[in-house]
Amino acid sequence: MSARTHLSTADDAHPRTPGEEQFALAAEVLALLGDRTRLTLLHALTGGEADVTTLTEACGAARPAVSQHLARLRLAGLVDTRKEGRRVVYSLRDGHLRRLVDEALNVADHRLGGRPLHD
Repeated sequence: MSARTHLSTADDAHPRTPGEEQFALAAEVLALLGDRTRLTLLHALTGGEADVTTLTEACGAARPAVSQHLARLRLAGLVDTRKEGRRVVYSLRDGHLRRLVDEALNVADHRLGGRPLHD
């Protein structure tokens, strides 16, 4: 299998050469995704809005840890919040992050089971 089958087409590539600021910010986002709990939380949010209780159940971590991870994601601008009475409801900021989480999990699927990556 050639490496070409795993690369995006030129149409999907970034339209220009990124500058230092883009590389730094992209590295920051990827570092945040590098934590299993945060990645699990973001994946849970790809299904729609959720509160801390729902997200705690989804990732199996302790509530204080989930709250701290959500705070980091919020401060990084990756998730939005809104109040619903006393509850705080979280959502993904945009579709780019949803696609990034999906692609990271597609890569993991491919590496674990040899399944082809899909576009």
